[in-house]
Amino acid sequence: MIKIENLTKTYKLDNGDEVSALKNVNLEVNTGEILGIIGVSGSGKTSLLRILRGVESFDSGKIQMDDIEVASDSSTFYFNKLKKATAIHLQRSFGLWPETSLDNVIRKLYGAKYGDEAMTDFEYAIDEFAEEATTILKVVGLEHKINHFAPVLSGGEKQRLIMARQLAKKPKVLLLDEPATMACPKTKQDILDSIKRINKELGVTVILISHLPEVHRYLADRLILLENGEIKEEGDVDSITKDFLSDLEDEVELDSTVSDETIIKAKNLEKRFFLLKGGNVLEIEDVDFGVKKRDILTLLGPSGAGKTILLRMLGGLEHPDKGEVLFKLKKDLRADKNPDSEDIWVDINKPNINRMEVRRKIGIMHQEFALSHHATIRDQLATKLGFKNQYVVDDAKKKAKELGLGDELLDALYQLTDLPEAEAKSRLEKIGLEPDILDELFPKFPEKAVKEEIKPLFDALDLTLDILNRKSHELSGGQKVRTMLSLALVSEPEILLLDEPFGDLDPITLRLISNSIKKINKEFKTTIIMVSHNVDFIKELSKRAIFMDNGKIIDDGEPIKIANDFVNFCKAEYLMN
Repeated sequence: MIKIENLTKTYKLDNGDEVSALKNVNLEVNTGEILGIIGVSGSGKTSLLRILRGVESFDSGKIQMDDIEVASDSSTFYFNKLKKATAIHLQRSFGLWPETSLDNVIRKLYGAKYGDEAMTDFEYAIDEFAEEATTILKVVGLEHKINHFAPVLSGGEKQRLIMARQLAKKPKVLLLDEPATMACPKTKQDILDSIKRINKELGVTVILISHLPEVHRYLADRLILLENGEIKEEGDVDSITKDFLSDLEDEVELDSTVSDETIIKAKNLEKRFFLLKGGNVLEIEDVDFGVKKRDILTLLGPSGAGKTILLRMLGGLEHPDKGEVLFKLKKDLRADKNPDSEDIWVDINKPNINRMEVRRKIGIMHQEFALSHHATIRDQLATKLGFKNQYVVDDAKKKAKELGLGDELLDALYQLTDLPEAEAKSRLEKIGLEPDILDELFPKFPEKAVKEEIKPLFDALDLTLDILNRKSHELSGGQKVRTMLSLALVSEPEILLLDEPFGDLDPITLRLISNSIKKINKEFKTTIIMVSHNVDFIKELSKRAIFMDNGKIIDDGEPIKIANDFVNFCKAEYLMN
């Protein structure tokens, strides 16, 4: 039994402002039940889970978990008791040892008993814990992956392995924060079934945060709706999800216009990945399609189908073993500036000064997006505007000449501006260059001008201008995703590549994002290619869909039909209720 009384939590921001996360929350959770928590981003869900975990302080109130009682002024001793009784899996969390699935669980069992999972006498640990670890892996449905190397597991398998490691601590309560949101329907079904087994077979009480009503309908015995840090409703899953979805913004009609002009050609693409241990070879082969201007094309398929790799190849961030990706470059943008020249096709994977002009008109939002921790949102927008403004190529060529850098190296450095910050820094280090070289070649947009430049886009994304002076840790999950989208859109790109960045958004925010993307597609004639697992989002936003499996195109055409075929292919029961 868990009893929460008058729980209150307020965060203090770096600028001195305060944000009220939880306000006098009162809640009881029965032993052995699955309690669902739903609410928009920023409603206080994750704060509540972290407090129950014992890793977050609170201002007032009391928590009782069986014989454990913790107040706001309790000592660390009592918070540690909460930690011992609970286990947590946070959204977008993949902390695993680079070893087999079995070894990962054995380490956690060893650590739970002896206090240090980084032990050196591993043979002894195998003798003592292998049988128990195997049983836990069966509960989460990973018995067939016992000897597979953790880093090469799919995203959904990694999430189940993390849950297995948490179960090794023998918690009374398992706290889950969006454990399946980023997964494809097939993987999500496996994760949800694992949660059911954990609850029924091990008798573990589960408190589950999910933005997805269908997940709660499949799992939860009872549901609470959090709104602005308060419990608005509590009780029956169907009635509460209906009330939650009543705040959905009306759907903007999709402009079905697609130009006859082909602007991207993927021709006979092949790519192979050879995994050294515990996995299969991923092969992309015979991928051949074109993309027309103003289209919204979705790549869908199960985890490991090759969607992200294909999208990265389209963005020139991953090189194919064979084939080519060609972008049409208008004659007025050609590097030679010859008024009598014609449009040309530029290979995005071949260093060339014309490729810089192509890349300048591409916006990319990665699956593992990350805002900078140390810079304000204003500073990050200024950097992105500097990378993509209309004068950047000409100015960068002049500076490169002063520094003695050739066109091909300049083009290769410009490519790094589309990578996540950590990946770009790693690549620069490998060739002996400091990250400052990018700032020198592509200086920031004037910070004072950012506010005026960004306002129309912030309005479209329902972001307030006051977040410009905040840092990423001061934003809710939904604000972070929409801010990252603003970074991809701030330069008004002609082509936008989106790699499943919206997987952990609530339906209300997702509808707002969907409507915003539709407006951008219509008003700016932006061509959009995205990877998504969210079936409703695909049906609502796409003009065309490509269904992939095992690196091959299975179907290409009408989004609603292909999305329904995908659900049946995945045998996703939770979507069939």
